[in-house]
Amino acid sequence: MSEALLELGALRKHFPVRDMLGRSRGAVRAVDGVSLTVPRGSVLAIVGESGCGKSTLGRLALRLIEPDAGSIRFEGEDLRALSAAGLRARRREMQLIFQDPFASLDPRMTVEAAIAEPLRLHRIVPRGGERARVAELLERVGLRPESARRWPHEFSGGQRQRIAIARALASGPKLIIGDEPVSALDVSVQAQVVNLLGDLIRDLGLTFVLISHDLGVVRHIADRVAVMYLGQIVEEGPAAQVFAAPRHPYTRALLASVPGTGVKTLPIEGDVPSPITPPPGCRFHTRCPHAEAICREQVPLLEGFAHRAACHLQDRLPPAPALHEADAGGDRLRRLQAFFTPTGAPA
Repeated sequence: MSEALLELGALRKHFPVRDMLGRSRGAVRAVDGVSLTVPRGSVLAIVGESGCGKSTLGRLALRLIEPDAGSIRFEGEDLRALSAAGLRARRREMQLIFQDPFASLDPRMTVEAAIAEPLRLHRIVPRGGERARVAELLERVGLRPESARRWPHEFSGGQRQRIAIARALASGPKLIIGDEPVSALDVSVQAQVVNLLGDLIRDLGLTFVLISHDLGVVRHIADRVAVMYLGQIVEEGPAAQVFAAPRHPYTRALLASVPGTGVKTLPIEGDVPSPITPPPGCRFHTRCPHAEAICREQVPLLEGFAHRAACHLQDRLPPAPALHEADAGGDRLRRLQAFFTPTGAPA
């Protein structure tokens, strides 16, 4: 059995832009040639600014959006070659947790109906056994079994996200993609849900892809980190190495932007270029304080072994600013976990 559970090869998705008369005005290059490997049982975090393409990449990986080009392989099987029936059978092994727990739950369905739906769809439990399985899933995510009879609007945001997690677990998936799963929650509740996700990943042996902009959460839970900028991966490697010794100027700027880190680096100037007409060469060169002529002329390759970066100057950049234990929000998250983890009703 392959060590890689999910493999993305040169994945591309461009969304056409048209004017009011329907004439083509180009295309938004949301994902532009992304290749990633997610080892079985690992946690990969995809980070970057809003609009960089990370959510689109997550949906492409599950074939919720059809790519324009590239390959998607799950356990070595090409998902793009599957029929509708074959893809549906595979879907039970791949699940998605959405950012907004209220919008992702049907307000016309009770909690029991929402969680039991994938059980019925994939015929996972015998007829009549759904109620017991729903109760088991609710207890696993820290909710009382009697919650099954209630409606989504009767729960807090954190409780709704727990329900969404229970629904994602219902089909017994091997891979879960979390699209900003805690960003819509209060900070205190975030720590509880992050703890829950960490426990589930460990206890169930899940492979997890976390899409996030919260570097504190990423540092706490991720094994590997992939940094996206304008539809491309600019750095990828073990989380500890990326945080301790970032090789790309954009990654350094992201770390320095976290309040309270004390990290000093050269500032990024200007706005993010349009994804319709990205700049030639390195897409970050228009904002990079280290850019040279080669950066404006040649597209950098994602080079390296375990820790890779797409930067012509990565071997000539000044040493990266050191991150301390309390940096990148990690200490804040740990303090919150210590305070809000004691027994009591989950948020």
